[in-house]
Amino acid sequence: MFKRSIAFLLLAFVCMMPAALASAPPRNVVVMDAKTSHSFLPVRFLNGFDGNQILWNDAAKRLEITHGSTKIAMTLGQKTADVNGRSVSLQDAPYRDNGVVYVPAQLVSQELGYKLAWLKDSNAVTIAANGSSEVLPVVIRNNGKAEAKPVVSEKKTFKIGSRSIAAQTVTVDLMNPKVHLDVVLAGNTPGKVEALGSIAKRSGAAVAINGTFFDAYTNGGYKAPYGYILSKGAIKMASPGDKRVIFAYDKNQLPSLISGLSFKTAYDQGRIEGGLQAGPRLLLNGKVSLNVKQEGFKDPKILTGGGARSALGITKDHKLILLTTGGATIPQLAEIMRQAGAYQAMNLDGGASSGLYYNGKYLTAPGRLISNALVVKVQ
Repeated sequence: MFKRSIAFLLLAFVCMMPAALASAPPRNVVVMDAKTSHSFLPVRFLNGFDGNQILWNDAAKRLEITHGSTKIAMTLGQKTADVNGRSVSLQDAPYRDNGVVYVPAQLVSQELGYKLAWLKDSNAVTIAANGSSEVLPVVIRNNGKAEAKPVVSEKKTFKIGSRSIAAQTVTVDLMNPKVHLDVVLAGNTPGKVEALGSIAKRSGAAVAINGTFFDAYTNGGYKAPYGYILSKGAIKMASPGDKRVIFAYDKNQLPSLISGLSFKTAYDQGRIEGGLQAGPRLLLNGKVSLNVKQEGFKDPKILTGGGARSALGITKDHKLILLTTGGATIPQLAEIMRQAGAYQAMNLDGGASSGLYYNGKYLTAPGRLISNALVVKVQ
């Protein structure tokens, strides 16, 4: 029964993944083999997780995983393992890619009792054991292929009904080890405003897009940002009870969209590294999903109007799509993000705030100073 459930889980992974192979997994990830639907866990993740101890013999290409009274020994390239003195046949041999050793997830699950649960919305796996749990992204095994370019900028035109709508896009490979996200406040202080390009330059960012809504029209010096803003694990601006969707990411750069009402529970789990709240949500699992009024929006600019828009999307293979367009309604923006390849997507502040910065220049220049930005650093 256990083997059947694991096989079903792995088959579901493969069915949901894009046909093209992802880049080499440089972060802690669950690696899926597209041909066999089998999964692998990185040894460096297992080291210390749930009290595991790892012993590696590089000369023999052999590793030992010790957990309490259980000792599992494996050798790279061999389909047998030794578990407390008994020989166990493996469906797949452990292997090494880009300096990282991977072991069959099924063996570890069986012998150590770990439970793997697929998170469809974010294409990730929760690994739970004895009160400890971690979430790892799922990627397709690339068999040593070179990593994809971390950031790609394109100008695209999307056909929406009878209209052709031009957009600027920047696509970021979040599984590339050089890529790191951050959310930056103007002047590093809530209520300040600053040029998007200035935020990017002083942050050392290659890419920046405007973030949350804010009180742009007040005559006062304090221009309040609206919604949650988080950076480096800390809440910089709180908005309890707000129903709007939140873009969040963890220390492994795994992104997700979280309902505003579910945010406190997610944050208390201690995994959220940064994020910002805007909305409305545009896509859910690859389909247009608009609940604008239910998220609490009342402004006609969101409900019915068109205008300059900014949006972000997440693909099934953990790429981040940042997009700006000069004139679109929210339903049109949702369809644009779907055509752009996003699996999850949400709207950001728009109008004169809409701006996209890449490689030292504006792809879309905002018409005013902004309150905060999502930035991408490439190191």
